[in-house]
Amino acid sequence: MKKYLPLVLIVVLAIIAWFSGLRDYFSFAVLKENQQTLELYVLNNKIMAILIYVGLYILVVALSIPGATFMTLVGGFFFNQILGTFLVVSAATIGATILFLGTKLASRDLIKEKAGPWVQKMQKGFKENATYYLLTLRLIPIFPFVAINLVAAILQIPLRTFILGTFFGIMPGSFVYVSIGVGLHDVLQKEEFSVNLLLEPKILLAFIGLGILVLLPVLYKYYKKKKIN
Repeated sequence: MKKYLPLVLIVVLAIIAWFSGLRDYFSFAVLKENQQTLELYVLNNKIMAILIYVGLYILVVALSIPGATFMTLVGGFFFNQILGTFLVVSAATIGATILFLGTKLASRDLIKEKAGPWVQKMQKGFKENATYYLLTLRLIPIFPFVAINLVAAILQIPLRTFILGTFFGIMPGSFVYVSIGVGLHDVLQKEEFSVNLLLEPKILLAFIGLGILVLLPVLYKYYKKKKIN
């Protein structure tokens, strides 16, 4: 039963976080209401602010609490493009790894005992090309982030492969979302909102990047279908 304890702990903490209303704080209304206070704290307590942000982000990802996208935008909002991207990628990778390890330990014998030969064959193929599969799944968001964490764990892929594939795979998408957060901060800094603000290069490029991310799954499916035919 010891192998189930980490996963049980994650599930229990996720339930507590869900019913505690933590997810209600992940909103732009709350951010706007407390913007000046938070910015002042980040300015005067940079290291502590980073530690709190990273810790909260790890918690959100490890417990699969809805709010990772909001947290990514916040990274750009408070910590600029480069630092924000690094913090997001690092925290998301750590959080995903925690969930991965807990699930991997609990499902260690699942494939051998419960699955048929075809699943074992798929497991072998995944292991042989784990880096390629992970990079593809992370770069092209065909499936939810948490689903990839769980499937990778159940298929028992190597820890090193999971960490590297996740860290580098989520970097482009994280960069784009962080840039939107940076642009959002610039918009809110203006005393008066104007549609022209959305046409500024920094903000326009961020939304172009987001559009490309949205199109990637469609292009990937089209490529796979054309390749099969």
